[in-house]
Amino acid sequence: MPEKEDLNPELEKILKKVYIFSELSDEELAKVKRLVNAKNYKKGTVIFFEGEPGDAVYFVKSGKVKVYKGDDEGREYILHIFGEGDVFAEAVLLGGGTYPATAEAVEDSVVGFIKNEDLERLIRGNPDLAIKIIRIMASRLRDSQEKIKNLALRDTYDRTACLLHKISLDYGQRTSRGIEIDLPVTRQELAALVGTSRETVTRILSQMKKDGIIDIDRQKIIVLNERKLMRCVKD
Repeated sequence: MPEKEDLNPELEKILKKVYIFSELSDEELAKVKRLVNAKNYKKGTVIFFEGEPGDAVYFVKSGKVKVYKGDDEGREYILHIFGEGDVFAEAVLLGGGTYPATAEAVEDSVVGFIKNEDLERLIRGNPDLAIKIIRIMASRLRDSQEKIKNLALRDTYDRTACLLHKISLDYGQRTSRGIEIDLPVTRQELAALVGTSRETVTRILSQMKKDGIIDIDRQKIIVLNERKLMRCVKD
């Protein structure tokens, strides 16, 4: 059982980074704070499995979490990687049911959660919060539609470029070398995000390095030429 983490000292700051709570008043935040629990998860620890009863909505306090689906042959298909302040498992928030995918810490993480029954009780008396939850669900749906569009209409090189562009915006740090992406995922996990094989992603990254678009330094990818990368991302 993961060790429980005390969030009280900085909970308000954390909650303000969570999209569905970011515009709440101090009074509303105080009500939400009373519902929050959190746990430590070591790298590689599963937070919940696909098919388990969905009884809570989660957000990342620190670290990173991947959400993925598996097939009968043990392959992973990563749907999303979440960082600090990101909400996940909201699909079960209002309708209940089971978790549609598995969530796993990809680095040591602290994950906050609110039980559905507690949040639903709060929502009944707070229509503004209900609207924000609807908005984030709509945003996640748009992300899913864009992922389907990418898989259907773009070739593997373009999908890889799209992925690098997105994670450089989400997780990159601008340095004198370029945009450094320190995302703790393996080549296999990158391939799962793109929807191809590890070997294909490795070849594409090597070609991008040869073309001067990126550099690779151990676990880091450095975007050297953002304009060239964006030109790879076709409309």
